[in-house]
Amino acid sequence: MSKLKLPANGSCRCGQIKFKVDAQPLVTMACHCKGCQRMSSSAYSLSAAIPSEGFSVTEGEPVLGGLRADLKHYFCPSCMSWLFTRMDGMDSFVNIRPTMLEEVGWFSPFVETYTSTKLPFAETGAQHSYPEFPPMEAFEPLVKEYQALP
Repeated sequence: MSKLKLPANGSCRCGQIKFKVDAQPLVTMACHCKGCQRMSSSAYSLSAAIPSEGFSVTEGEPVLGGLRADLKHYFCPSCMSWLFTRMDGMDSFVNIRPTMLEEVGWFSPFVETYTSTKLPFAETGAQHSYPEFPPMEAFEPLVKEYQALP
C-alpha cells in the first residue's frame, strides 16, 4: 500500500470546486450501504478520512445534498459531483471521495462497511469487513493498524 503524496489537490468533475489535502488519511474505506450505492451510482462509495486540519476547500462553494441529518454530504452545485462528507459530532476528520484527487493510484480501501447490503459481484480487497459500521471501539485500533502500514 502506498501513501498519498502531499499536498494533494482535488476537484469536482467540472472543476468549479477545488480542494487541498495536507495530511495523510487516518483510514480508507469502501461503503456498501444502499445510500452510498445510490449517491455514487455504483456498487459502493470510497472514502479517505482526512484530519480536518489537513483539508480545505480552495475554490468554489460546495452545497449540501443527501438525506441523512447526521451526515453532511457536500457536492458541486454545477456538476453535482459528491466531494466529501462531514459527520455531526465528528469534527476531527472529513471523509473525502479519493477519486476526486488528481492522483488516485495510492488508494485502496482498508475497511469495508455494510457488507450486509453488498452486491454479490462487488469486491474491494479491504483487509477488514463489517456487516454494518464497525463498533465505535473498533475505530481506534483500525486507525492505528492503518497508520502502521508501510
